[in-house]
Amino acid sequence: MEASFLAQQFVPLMFVGLFVLLLTGFPVAFALAACGLGFGFIGMEAGLFPASLFQALPLRIFGIMQNDTLLAIPFFTFMGIILERSGMAEDLLETVGQVFGPVRGGVAIAVILVGALLAATTGVVAAAVISMGLISLPIMLRYGYSRTIATGTITASGTLAQAIPPSLVLIVLADQLGRSVGDMYAGALIPGLLLVGLYILFIVVVALVKPDMVPALPPEARIYREDNGASGHRSLLVLLALCGLIGYGWAQIHDQIIGGMTGRAQPAAGDEIIIMSMTVASLTGLALSIVNRVTKMGLLSRLAEQVTFVLMPPLILIFLVLGTIFLGVATPTEGGAMGALGAVVLAVVKGKFSMDLTRQALDSTAKLASFVLFILIGSTVFSFTFNAADGHIWVEHLFTNMPGGAIGFLIVVNILIFILGCFIDFFEIAFIVIPILAPVAEKILPAMVPGMTADQAMIWFGVIIAMNLQTSFLTPPFGFALFYLRSVAPKNDYKDRVTGALIPSVKTTEIYKGSIAFICLQLIMVAAVIMYPGLVTGGMDEGTKLDANEVMMQLESSSNAGEPGADDTLKPDETAEDESSQKSDDDALKALMATEPKK
Repeated sequence: MEASFLAQQFVPLMFVGLFVLLLTGFPVAFALAACGLGFGFIGMEAGLFPASLFQALPLRIFGIMQNDTLLAIPFFTFMGIILERSGMAEDLLETVGQVFGPVRGGVAIAVILVGALLAATTGVVAAAVISMGLISLPIMLRYGYSRTIATGTITASGTLAQAIPPSLVLIVLADQLGRSVGDMYAGALIPGLLLVGLYILFIVVVALVKPDMVPALPPEARIYREDNGASGHRSLLVLLALCGLIGYGWAQIHDQIIGGMTGRAQPAAGDEIIIMSMTVASLTGLALSIVNRVTKMGLLSRLAEQVTFVLMPPLILIFLVLGTIFLGVATPTEGGAMGALGAVVLAVVKGKFSMDLTRQALDSTAKLASFVLFILIGSTVFSFTFNAADGHIWVEHLFTNMPGGAIGFLIVVNILIFILGCFIDFFEIAFIVIPILAPVAEKILPAMVPGMTADQAMIWFGVIIAMNLQTSFLTPPFGFALFYLRSVAPKNDYKDRVTGALIPSVKTTEIYKGSIAFICLQLIMVAAVIMYPGLVTGGMDEGTKLDANEVMMQLESSSNAGEPGADDTLKPDETAEDESSQKSDDDALKALMATEPKK
């Protein structure tokens, strides 16, 4: 009787056991592994599993350590830390703030744009939030910004690192969903940029409705001026227009040039054209500024030169890394290695590279990579026992009869992830929840949109999850971005070093209130991606479609021609039998359970 009850309630009991372990404060990686091993032994003692259950587990863990895709995580982490420690954030915030400072809400818009750039380079939320909190928050408080707008803008901009490629969470999601990292990057690019636009639109609306909340910088705060007193914005606009025209011209001839170089017959995807056009435009702007400075022609203003020399190098690095991935020239791992090398080169050019910087970057990279791998190994042990108990079937039955079908499934999953994000880290959510939900999503979602392939459906599902995981950094009680800003925001009243005015301290409640509007904007973006899958799948390559009749004719002609190896051609029945045999051999767990009867 007890064994029967345990067999029926084994999967729910595993979830309860994991929840209890997490509540004790035990590290998540070890809690996952302990739960998987503990319930595995309980199942073996109760006769639910064979005694040889865990013999296949070492092969699973060894397979994780051989996963080349996960190498992209330390490469991109190292790239981000080198760029962040070399002072890139400070230079970007100062320069972009000067560009937008003269308009209402300009400093907030600068923070959002710099947050997007840091997301595409550092990819680390803590670095982005702390840098912007130390540099931009005092400026916003000095000139009378609303505290909720100031704190909310900084924390929300830091979370863009989760949605904009090359995001670490997108790498993890692609690995857990069994899909290409390049496809995941391509799918997340447009939604990520749209979220940046949504943030900026919100600031613009606030500037129009309540201008006192987001004042412009006063004239004395603008440091880049010409000898005649001009701001230099006109020269900058001309340069941007010229670069934009060059980029647009490249977009028109991209297929001809790249197709001729690679021999590709299919038209390029939209995200590839966007990235390469922006790369060409950035290179053009940098080249013009270098020529202007070397020849001392004086055609560009100080502001235009400063923007070019500060903004273009990291932009070119981002575009080259993503461009090579989208072109298929480099894998994400190779792109990450190239980005790490590019970051070192930029640090050397700026004179900021040192052995101490390298040691700090390597130390932080090793810690993060070890953290990710330990959680992945723990989740593998948990899912090993979970799948042995047919937990994936239990979850599938749980969602099959849900009201609303695929839409109901997406709504419930996003509510679940939103709630979990209030308490646990995004890596932990990705490693615990995604492997459980992925089989159900692959079965339900393709039928939701006519013509959607299983690969497109899973990339779409992954981008939805990534957009939702952003909220985990902003939602109390464990919103990490809120904690990062709290650690650098002034806790006591202080005297401003520029104006001499007394600035009141920033309260924790003000930081929490500031995040509410941006959480709503993130959820709006999640809903938009659910309603319009084309935002993700529109630029994805569906692959080459083969004509079955033509293939059969070629096989028959090859067989009749008596070519060497023609006798080795498998018949359809033999092929199916071979594939079936291979699938059963690949699943070591099923093979072990089939060879040993239950007690």
